[in-house]
Amino acid sequence: MFKKNYMKFALVAVAVFALALAGCTNDVENGGEEAVLSIGEQLDYTITGIDAGAGVVRSAEQAVEDYGLNYTVQSSSGAAMTQALSDAIANEEPIIVTGWNPHWKFAAYDLKYLDDPKGSFGESENINSIARLGLSEDMPEAYQILDNFFWEGSDMEDVMIQVNNGEEPEDVARQWVDENQDKVAVWTEGVDAVDGVEINLAYVAWDSEIASTNVIGTVLSDMGYDVTLTQVENGPMWEAVASGQTDAIVAAWLPGTHGDHYDKYEGEFDDLGPNLEGAKIGLVVPAYMDIDSIEDLIED
Repeated sequence: MFKKNYMKFALVAVAVFALALAGCTNDVENGGEEAVLSIGEQLDYTITGIDAGAGVVRSAEQAVEDYGLNYTVQSSSGAAMTQALSDAIANEEPIIVTGWNPHWKFAAYDLKYLDDPKGSFGESENINSIARLGLSEDMPEAYQILDNFFWEGSDMEDVMIQVNNGEEPEDVARQWVDENQDKVAVWTEGVDAVDGVEINLAYVAWDSEIASTNVIGTVLSDMGYDVTLTQVENGPMWEAVASGQTDAIVAAWLPGTHGDHYDKYEGEFDDLGPNLEGAKIGLVVPAYMDIDSIEDLIED
């Protein structure tokens, strides 16, 4: 009796051990819990970017080269990038995006820039207002308002957050202007109103530039201008203001992001200087990711 029970126990133990061993092997081979994947492997070595040709995308591609990374910068759009970021955070998954601020995502999520010791993304940037040549003579009042236009990153983020929450940009701009008449008064000080003069502002469809262009468009409208806002891509935006097809832009990220366009058309536009200072671009990750520098993406 004892021998029979012992043999039965021994056979069961061997079977259980074999199954456990097989399970562990399959877990490792199939990427289970025992398989430790690098950040690059989890991300399929992809950095989620915005529209192709954007300065932050070019800088990200430069960073890939400077740091010798085995990554591809996948271009998409600003909206697609923020949606991918939102989805990853909802599932607490890793993601690397091309980021910039001011931007509503920094208020909505706990994010961090990866340190950039090689300086691939350059220093902090300004956002400048650019007018077509001759605007100061043709529309001196609008020119003066555009030249006076200056606000803080927190102002821009107030507008961006509400737009991201589903409100119409022109409605949010109207509310911001109504609630910040002290700042608007500085922009319009000493400027006479006009009667239906047409003016066209071009902008690229970034959250930041949707905010600034709608706000300054609202101010110009209040001063009597018939304002048209035209959404274009980066290259056409600069070509339009340089050729005089549009009157002005308030969306020039300098010196890095739009530096190539600035150099290409220099002398064919009027640079009115910054309307916002201290903007920044770089690679951005959720704060829960255990990396702090672009160098942490380097693999042997």
